[in-house]
Amino acid sequence: MRIGKPIFENIQPSFGSSFTFRQFTEENCSSLPYWHCHPEHEIVFISNGKGKRQIAEHISYYEDGDLIFLGPNIPHLGFAQELYESHQEIVVQMRSDFLGNDFLGRPEMAAVQQLFERAKSGVTFHGHTRWEVGQMLGQMSGMDNFYRMVELLKILQIMATTQEFVPLNINQISAEVKPQDHLRMKMVFEFMEENFKRQFLQDEVAQHINMTTPAFCRFFKKLNHKVFTDFLNEYRVARACNLLAGESNSISSICFDSGFNNLSHFNKQFKQITGQTPSDYRRNLRNFVLSPI
Repeated sequence: MRIGKPIFENIQPSFGSSFTFRQFTEENCSSLPYWHCHPEHEIVFISNGKGKRQIAEHISYYEDGDLIFLGPNIPHLGFAQELYESHQEIVVQMRSDFLGNDFLGRPEMAAVQQLFERAKSGVTFHGHTRWEVGQMLGQMSGMDNFYRMVELLKILQIMATTQEFVPLNINQISAEVKPQDHLRMKMVFEFMEENFKRQFLQDEVAQHINMTTPAFCRFFKKLNHKVFTDFLNEYRVARACNLLAGESNSISSICFDSGFNNLSHFNKQFKQITGQTPSDYRRNLRNFVLSPI
């Protein structure tokens, strides 16, 4: 059953992370109501309930929750889209090189590399594995980014070595195209990386990718689920975090070096995004480095 050309979904990891982790209930369901694809691998855990998997030309059903691992660029609908009973859904999305270009080539990652290959045609898990991985995914919500990454590696190894899986055998006609939206987003990110230290308006970004400003605003929010100004502030704060790891730079100089032109605004944005002031962030970082393991 072919629905049509999938819409490209641009996925950006949350602040300070190399992959996305999101947790939902039926009140704030993640399921996208449209046919879409993305270049990230995707783990989806649904705690309970009956639902439908519609992936490429494959249609199947789950009876009591689901744990699925899906490879990149495979068009699909949200797996909890028609699930109305009380449930929890956790979605993890990562590129195959989320820990570096040679990540899967390490000898310790041989089993995980095979898992990533199996995911190209879709894999669903059952039995104790589904319960164990679901529990681990749920615990990740309360972890900081480092331990969340460690837990994800454990989960991938469990999924890679278990026998409690069923291949979905998706006969995928590749959606690995270069959508115009993807190319435009690449131009936006390159512009931001080159110009984040100076002040500029959305009009300039829109002109850079040959769009009107209103069209650019709609385009960016549709693909990133946030407005460009918020995304730019997050990017600048991430740069500031890297600078705060140094010993010599003052917070006021870091403010301007990361693209903010007002110290008060910098402090406000930094705390809003990280939950800490710049001073607290630097102090906690030093305490973490110096504390014994």
